[in-house]
Amino acid sequence: MAALTKLGSSGGALLSSRKPAVSKLGKWRNILYTGVASLAVGGGLCAVPFKQVEPLSHDSLIKRAASLATDSSSTFLSQTTLALIHAITEYAKAVHTLIALQKRYLDSLGKLTPAEEDSVWQVIIGQRAKVNDRQEDCKHFESTWFSAMKLCEAAAEAAYTSGAEHASVTARTNIQLAQSQVEEARKLSLDADKKLAETKVMEVQRMAQYAASLENNEEEEVPEAYLRED
Repeated sequence: MAALTKLGSSGGALLSSRKPAVSKLGKWRNILYTGVASLAVGGGLCAVPFKQVEPLSHDSLIKRAASLATDSSSTFLSQTTLALIHAITEYAKAVHTLIALQKRYLDSLGKLTPAEEDSVWQVIIGQRAKVNDRQEDCKHFESTWFSAMKLCEAAAEAAYTSGAEHASVTARTNIQLAQSQVEEARKLSLDADKKLAETKVMEVQRMAQYAASLENNEEEEVPEAYLRED
């Protein structure tokens, strides 16, 4: 009995001596987990450093706005230039078609029946109307192109004044390119107009010759008529 009592007391002492060890182990585990969590949070903050953005100055904002203005005006100029060049090209094509029709008609003077001549003239009149329509298109797009040129020039000047030199140089380069392209297209229309004027002069001469030949034929037929009456 005394032995059991001693064993029980020694066992209780042993259990009581282990309790602080268990509690210490729990403390170490808590410290370990807290340390790992702190490292994880700290590592995340180090991976994404925070940098304060400085406010932009008025000059920098004005330069950006000027660059945007030159970009938009250059786009407007580019579109109007393409439209004008297309209109001029179509006008030149219509004029050359009209010239070919008129020459073909002059070559067939006196060889066509009245019905054939009427049909040919209907085609020529329709082509002349097409030439007039294409010419109106040229005037319309040319007016818009001039407005785009003025807008781009103003944007380039504003960019230069605000200190956006690169944007200003780019805009002026686009202006020079548009001018050279339109000038090349205008050469086609001027050449077509020149040939059309030459064809009109030829038409007047050929029609006068044809009318004179008809009069000569009538004069030659008059004596024969008198001879038949005699």
